[in-house]
Amino acid sequence: MADLTARMVVLLGTMRRERNGAVADAMRYYGADYGLNYGVSLPTVRSLARAVGRDHEFARFLYRQQVRELRLAALHIAEPERLTADEYAFWGDGLCNSELAEEAAFALLGRIAAFDGLFHLWCGEGTPLQGYAAVMAAARRDDSLRYVDPAAAWLRRIVSEGDHAASHMAGRGMATLFVACGARNEENRLAVFRVTGSLGTSPAEDCVHEEVTAMLGE
Repeated sequence: MADLTARMVVLLGTMRRERNGAVADAMRYYGADYGLNYGVSLPTVRSLARAVGRDHEFARFLYRQQVRELRLAALHIAEPERLTADEYAFWGDGLCNSELAEEAAFALLGRIAAFDGLFHLWCGEGTPLQGYAAVMAAARRDDSLRYVDPAAAWLRRIVSEGDHAASHMAGRGMATLFVACGARNEENRLAVFRVTGSLGTSPAEDCVHEEVTAMLGE
């Protein structure tokens, strides 16, 4: 533990030298729920995390900290092959806002061998943020088509719960998945339009339809 703490202090010092108060203030205005936030840009966080290398125990230690930059870096330092079903709760419970969910999808979740179980758990029983992270991660996978139908079911559930902010976020995630999947090949494109046509008329679902039509054509 002492070694992990010492390494964290070094990394945090590097992050602090890259601080941007204006960015941090803007994120607080938009409700990014972090303890400490130095406003370091995502490209810089990613670069500093890559310099650390993969280290799962260190990543778990960083993810527990109430510091934006350390939690984001943890997602790049974690070892995807070690994120198994017994770790779903640890990483899922730490998702406090859409920025962290999106970075988790980009850096870690879409790369894990146990993704199928995580996707169905988080979209079936998880929080809106967990489902959003899972859907965004599915968009980055070569087998994204298999997640189109269950993702649509997830969006319908979120919309039915009546939370406007969660529905808007879910629609954004769905549009990302559908466009990424449909752009791969014609079979995927037709499947995406089939499912898009089955969506309802809520604002979130309308946004998905508009985005898919704009990006993939009729």
